[in-house]
Amino acid sequence: MTEQIPRWASETFWKKTAIWVTGGSFVLLVVLTFDSMKQISAGSSRVQAYSVINKDVSYRFDKSKQRYQPVIGDDAPLFGKTLNEEESEKLVDLGKKTVQAKNCMNCHTLLGNGAYYAPDLTKAWLDQGWGAKESRESLMVNFLLDPEKNTRTYGSNRKMPNLDITQQEAEGIVAFLKWMSAIDTNGFPHNFKAIGEEE
Repeated sequence: MTEQIPRWASETFWKKTAIWVTGGSFVLLVVLTFDSMKQISAGSSRVQAYSVINKDVSYRFDKSKQRYQPVIGDDAPLFGKTLNEEESEKLVDLGKKTVQAKNCMNCHTLLGNGAYYAPDLTKAWLDQGWGAKESRESLMVNFLLDPEKNTRTYGSNRKMPNLDITQQEAEGIVAFLKWMSAIDTNGFPHNFKAIGEEE
């Protein structure tokens, strides 16, 4: 009489189990991927539509959530011109592609990814280093066009090289930075105080 192998100990059982687990994991991964894409798409509850560049964006501590988060305020069109959603997306996209083409992440971080040689750019639009909201746009554009002449080292003595950025690209980068500052990043970077929020 041969010894009967328990079902759970058979090779066939484990092969079938592996197939079902792999298939189930794949389906779950697909569902989670679509959900993640929905959550991080422009126009979702956490990632503002591109036309947010037409609004005042600030960053304040929310006591109920115990973290900093973006606050979208009144109209404050970038460069004094209100853009529709399509025009806003085009300008932000130009800025994003310029940041990629100029390899800004070689020195900076964006949303926590990149290098740590230069400041994180996630909330750069809101950085107190720009002095005042009224002059911020022109200071940022001038800095991008000629970093040597418009040096801003914030005491680090690290200077940005001239990347031969055009006026249009500089305006796109500023739009990208303003849009990115409106993303709810769960309080990242922590304890960041926005321009005009010194109190």
